[in-house]
Amino acid sequence: MHPYLQIMIGFARSGVLGYGGGPSVIPLIEYEAVKNYKWMNSDEFGETLALANTLPGPIATKMAAYIGYKVKGPLGAIVAVTAHILPSLIALIGILTFFYSFRSSPFISGMVQGVTPVIAVMLFMMALDFLKKGSKGLGVRWAMILAVFAFLLLQILTLHPGIVIAIFLTSAFIFATYRGRKTMKQNFEQESREKVQ
Repeated sequence: MHPYLQIMIGFARSGVLGYGGGPSVIPLIEYEAVKNYKWMNSDEFGETLALANTLPGPIATKMAAYIGYKVKGPLGAIVAVTAHILPSLIALIGILTFFYSFRSSPFISGMVQGVTPVIAVMLFMMALDFLKKGSKGLGVRWAMILAVFAFLLLQILTLHPGIVIAIFLTSAFIFATYRGRKTMKQNFEQESREKVQ
């Protein structure tokens, strides 16, 4: 199948099936990008998601643009964003026009309430997956400490997710730089000792 057609089908599918929008679409995009078409691995997807959260605008659109660009350059980004937005936009106009006339119906209310637990489970499974990935590099204890700290910043202090991600990215960069310099210094000292011997 041609890459542009893959991009079109993948993002049209995630756009149409992503009921609830925003974060609920991310597991669907992950399925298309990582498992179905293998445009990237799960670690790359996690990094892309973290960086996309620091930028303004809808997360699903940013993810579509980046993944489309990664696969087929600027035209791939345009195809991905269009494929992601257009079907749901057309459906939204048609369905909302129909549902608006039945907005007080218990059937419509039941539909919305019935799909909410499914979205909650999808997001919970994705959160667990990211926690497992984090614990591989950090260890379980540090992953849990950082997860609790992030929860406090987001829920108690109500900081914007972009600010929290920026704090964590900056801290990780500083720590990695410090650790890298320390390792280089230790290696240099060891080489010096070996030369003296």
